[in-house]
Amino acid sequence: MNKLKMHSPDLTQANIDKLAKLFPNCLTEMRGADGEVKRGIDFDQLRQELSPSIVEGPQERYQLNWPGKREALLTANAPIAKTLRPCREESVDFDTTQNLFIEGDNLDALKLLQETYLNKVKMIYIDPPYNTGNDFIYEDDFAQSSEEFFIKSNQKDQSGNRLVANADSNGRFHSDWLSMMYSRLKLAKNLLRDDGVIFVHIDDNEVETLGKLCSEVFGEENFINIVTVKTKVGGVSGSSEGKSLKDTTEFIWIYAKNKEVVLLTPVYIKTKLSERINSYEAEGKSWKYTSIITKLGEKFLIKEDAVRSIRYFGYKALETISIQAFAREKGLTVEDVYNQYADKIFRTTNAQSSVRQTVIRETKNTDCPMYGCEYAPIKGRNEGSVIEVLYKSGATADQRNMVM
Repeated sequence: MNKLKMHSPDLTQANIDKLAKLFPNCLTEMRGADGEVKRGIDFDQLRQELSPSIVEGPQERYQLNWPGKREALLTANAPIAKTLRPCREESVDFDTTQNLFIEGDNLDALKLLQETYLNKVKMIYIDPPYNTGNDFIYEDDFAQSSEEFFIKSNQKDQSGNRLVANADSNGRFHSDWLSMMYSRLKLAKNLLRDDGVIFVHIDDNEVETLGKLCSEVFGEENFINIVTVKTKVGGVSGSSEGKSLKDTTEFIWIYAKNKEVVLLTPVYIKTKLSERINSYEAEGKSWKYTSIITKLGEKFLIKEDAVRSIRYFGYKALETISIQAFAREKGLTVEDVYNQYADKIFRTTNAQSSVRQTVIRETKNTDCPMYGCEYAPIKGRNEGSVIEVLYKSGATADQRNMVM
């Protein structure tokens, strides 16, 4: 038996949906006459879309704004009459451990940590709800009693904390999530030391919004990087099915409290060349590290660029041999050759780089079997160190190759 609808269609909402398809930049979240936040149309923006000239409207400014932002700031600053209580029966070495695990509403926990850990935390890592339309977010309504809230939401997490579903059909879908994040990021910033850093993990649903939010809280001048993390192989987990392109990555925004005093040293993992070659073989990739330099003649200066601190050299002699032949001569395995003579391994493909093109141009009037370019990279693992990249001459200048 088909059930009859007991109300007429919402024509206003239908019109909003139509306009949103034509002018997606005019769709917004706004507070209505009843005080509720809902999806709506920015009429000033719509007027501009339909006008051949600039229309009058509110003063424009660069900012991130949403309904409930001021309330979120008030929530972050409001005191609470709560305290942390130890749970000794579930703890290990409670009196001597230097670790602390806090279970409860994370907003309350952040507030309770303000006095003890203000400006003392070196690093914070946050993995918040991703706002996928299926996630739950914390509801920060302190104006209601517990009973009123329970009647309203009837939802709590396993620890009894306040949680509400944030479905994408919710009129304040983005606003609720932003308010939840804003208050917590504000409190997290207070805990960081001057050289402290925060990492915030997110997926593609709110990655751009989160970046803007972090820039507002920490200052865009304190942005360090955004790291792309491969979290799964497309299609394996099933969570990326149903999309035209598989989503296999998530993101980590990195901000400092004061970037000027933060010292972040890049971490490089050294891998034996033989292991790298073995990985190429296992993956079915082609590699060109098949020769080794056995003789490199006298080196002489061709040109020096004092402005850019680059020197170009020529070598009067060059002899190479295949790695297999070299291994037989030395009584070594191929793997031993890769590991013991890595600095002499010769790559037999052209190195398509700006450095190579510069070397070709600056040494075009000389005739040497090998050329060298000595300079100090301004970034990367060799930043600040003087290195030399070698190029083998061929029948013509554009056949020169790179030595690793």
